[in-house]
Amino acid sequence: MKITTEALKQKIGQFFFPAVFINDTEENIQETERLIKEHNIGGLTFFHSRASAATNYESKKKVVFNDDSYEKIKALIARYQKAASTPLLISIDAEWGLAMRIEKTPQYPYAITLGALPANKSKLVYEVGKQIGLDLKAAGIQYNLSPLADINNNPNNPVIGYRSFGENKEKVADFSIEYLNGMSEVGVLGCLKHFPGHGNTNVDSHLGLPVLKETLEELMENELYPFIKGIENNVDSIMIGHLAVPSLNDGKDTSATLSKAVIQDLLRDKLGYDGLVISDALNMHSVSKLYETKGHLEWEAFNAGNDVLCFAENVPEGIEEILKNASPERIEESFNRIMKAKEKAGILSGSTAALGELNFEKTAALNLEIAQNVITKIIDNSSTELAFDAQKDNKLAKLSLYKNNENSFFKTLGAKLPSPEFAFENLEASDITTIKKQLENFETIIISLFVPKAKPMNNFEIDNEVLELLSDLLETKKCILYVFGNPYVLPIIPNLKKASGLFQAYQDFEEFQKTAGIQFLENFITSGTLPVNIDIQ
Repeated sequence: MKITTEALKQKIGQFFFPAVFINDTEENIQETERLIKEHNIGGLTFFHSRASAATNYESKKKVVFNDDSYEKIKALIARYQKAASTPLLISIDAEWGLAMRIEKTPQYPYAITLGALPANKSKLVYEVGKQIGLDLKAAGIQYNLSPLADINNNPNNPVIGYRSFGENKEKVADFSIEYLNGMSEVGVLGCLKHFPGHGNTNVDSHLGLPVLKETLEELMENELYPFIKGIENNVDSIMIGHLAVPSLNDGKDTSATLSKAVIQDLLRDKLGYDGLVISDALNMHSVSKLYETKGHLEWEAFNAGNDVLCFAENVPEGIEEILKNASPERIEESFNRIMKAKEKAGILSGSTAALGELNFEKTAALNLEIAQNVITKIIDNSSTELAFDAQKDNKLAKLSLYKNNENSFFKTLGAKLPSPEFAFENLEASDITTIKKQLENFETIIISLFVPKAKPMNNFEIDNEVLELLSDLLETKKCILYVFGNPYVLPIIPNLKKASGLFQAYQDFEEFQKTAGIQFLENFITSGTLPVNIDIQ
């Protein structure tokens, strides 16, 4: 029986997952409802607000925070599902939990922090995946566009870095699978990204097109390894990255998302993957400006082999282009993959309603256990004894950088190691010259550095004056430094090798601060290892 044009269009609509925003106008919400009703779209990808979507975020549009975001997303999802004749697959980027997109929701450690766990504690990554899955279900979300399977082997990477489990391909593969299995246990779909590997790039694909110079043999040896392991473990979906691999495209700088050679020849035929393939967001500047005709980009992405068109901006036009150019067999293939994913998520036969509640206590307990296993000792010249000796002689001080001295790390130390405390919060509120003068008569200084940003841009937003202060203190004092932030910050700190103690604590969560304080006081053996190779100065 020949399928009608209208029936084909209904199937093509399932390929489209436009972006929706939690904090949006009623007019925009009604426009999304119209898309759902008129075009039978397959799903939605949620962002916090239009200003927070990555391509806009870099333009410094102000993100307005809203304490009601969590309740708003639940209500919006229910409203959108009500408008759908085919249940929507609701997706979100929740790499470190709903907190990546939504205020006042549980936050879990970044992947780079989890990458510091010893291999025998991989069960904690499974638990992170499971808890994130439960949080998503509580909001009515069935599909997490996580985790990254990118091997971060380029310290200058502007966008992957802290989002990757590190640079060891086996660990990246194992931890990615643990995270996926944790989500799968509670019925949430996962996604390995960004195929064929975004780790060794120095361009942000939200803003430009990164180019990988590796040959297929080199990619098979390293970048593709976690994806191959994911395929062996039946990963739900794989996201194609906006990055060019000329060696796979007859020397051309074609984005992988638009490349049959990458998706069909490599991922499907060579690696044997028959699961769901989703594009990276089609609004990203590396691809969004390639075609003048609306709908052409969506057709090219589908033609290359993507089943799901994420953040598609031209739904009606894209449907028409695919209808005009694609074979019914190809449409059926992608449609069947999407239906299979929806069936696994339980939305075709079951309810699309939100299930369960957020459990902040469970998150805190899990974060504490992770903190106890990731703190990493890099330099330790008897720093605990050094501090207690200096304290007896009134020669010990504490300095907090980018947090006031009411932080949990200082409070934990203060109970057993009282000493004068100083703090630099920012250039407007604190005077570096005064702090430097106040520290002159102390011999030993415990420094907590709360790194302002996770991304490396502008030295992680650490002021030059602070770097100069650190350089001077490391040169002239016995300094014990605890770094709460991205470990890639370490090479930018001058004279760091001269530290009497250097400990990487990764997150500024209360659980990490308290654990770091207890670790220092009790001098217990740390089991964390740096997940990336770092050359300190």
